Amino acid sequence: MSTFFSDRFEIDGTAVDDYGAFDISLIADLPLFIDPFLLFNSDKPEYQLLHDELIRYLVFLREKAKKGSVSEALLRAWYCFPEVKQTWLGFSLEGNQGSGLGIDFAYALHENLHHIFGDFGAEKITKSSHIEKVCLIKDGIGRDHISDFVTNLIKDYLCTYTQEFAQQALLPKQRRAVAITGAVFNYETETWQSKTYSLPWTNGDFVLLTPKDMLTRDETWINRRDLIRGFEEIPQAIPDDQLRAQVSNYFERMLARPADKEPTQRDYDAAALRTIREFPDLIDYYIRLKEERGDEAIDISSEKVRFTQLVFVDQLREIQRLLENTAYYSTASNTYQEAHQRLAYLKDVIENKGGHRLFYSGDTPIKRESDLQILYRLVWFGTPSDVSREVNDGRGPADFKISRGAKDKTIVELKLARNTHLRRNLEKQAEIYEKASDARHAIKGILFFTSEEEQRAAEILTELGMLDSPDIVLIDARSDNKPSGSKA
Repeated sequence: MSTFFSDRFEIDGTAVDDYGAFDISLIADLPLFIDPFLLFNSDKPEYQLLHDELIRYLVFLREKAKKGSVSEALLRAWYCFPEVKQTWLGFSLEGNQGSGLGIDFAYALHENLHHIFGDFGAEKITKSSHIEKVCLIKDGIGRDHISDFVTNLIKDYLCTYTQEFAQQALLPKQRRAVAITGAVFNYETETWQSKTYSLPWTNGDFVLLTPKDMLTRDETWINRRDLIRGFEEIPQAIPDDQLRAQVSNYFERMLARPADKEPTQRDYDAAALRTIREFPDLIDYYIRLKEERGDEAIDISSEKVRFTQLVFVDQLREIQRLLENTAYYSTASNTYQEAHQRLAYLKDVIENKGGHRLFYSGDTPIKRESDLQILYRLVWFGTPSDVSREVNDGRGPADFKISRGAKDKTIVELKLARNTHLRRNLEKQAEIYEKASDARHAIKGILFFTSEEEQRAAEILTELGMLDSPDIVLIDARSDNKPSGSKA
């Protein structure tokens, strides 16, 4: 069961952990990414140097932007990077194939660089420049773009970091000399150059490890949502009394509503955005607040990484242990039987063998479908079937398509009972995907964490006449109706 890096290369998982790296899955990307603020705020000189190099490259791009138009060919050479899929981290919905950074990103960043980063190296408000600033100002540039951009810019470090581990812990036959394109930028020739490393090699490709202390999930520490939702805290950080008063007055004017109408969250967000556009220095004051709370970024990101390891590594290994002595790994005769078989065994583990704990962090249940779907994808190891996530065959994306050739396909939708669109999904969605994919069957798994969620799902299924359907699989992940661990 070679799901993880340590399994695939037959080493103790503690060796990866002791090295400081994340023991990645080699089946599907895990929802982590590099936060450049953790490089800036680190007490490690090599991380601070990495952040300095990020800024140096952006200064280079800014100077080119200042001089006017740049050909599309150069934009592609300087801005358009593929996702570094070999880290097995990020936002890919299937395997480790991400979209990377295309020409739209290149134009968006190039056109705004000399406005956004005009004071790079000469900041008057913040301690440093931060690449995340582009996300605060420009719509359409999100955390995935920043993650791909940063990962490419520090690729030499990641390759060297992985090479050192591979030389220490792996056998020569498990490594291969790999020429990595775009590893180092030459400021003399203004071109990206290749460099060769000795890297772990499996399934026809190399693998990269990433230090855990530069990873986070959900959002970078400096992010657009915090800027807007925490806007009212920003004016307090302005030392100029007059400017602070002007900002507060403008915000209140933008928020003004009739006396009988309370402003909504959308009203607050819109007023904050208008005020930020009117007083752009507010972005720098927001960043300075984030800099001053840098230790919080380290603590929060560390906890998010630990949670991700618990859910997608430690708990998945526990699922594998619970299932390895069952018929779970026997091969069903077709995808429909196999999909049902895997859901049935997973349901049994969750409901009767204490496996419900795999879906909790302490007493708090995981209530994100994306997390549950990733975990479900990861338990499809040892299968002769092709398991594809979020496949769009023309009528919208299905959660999973299980296939063995063109004539044997089954659609699986895995949802939470609390999903506000559950009725619509049950009524139409899977059947639409089934027809679009030429699949013969559609199975729907519904996971609930409370008796209220269970009742809601049952009521919807009853109204739709689907309660007794063999293709509806209800999975009870409640923690208040299970035997103790010693009795399970």
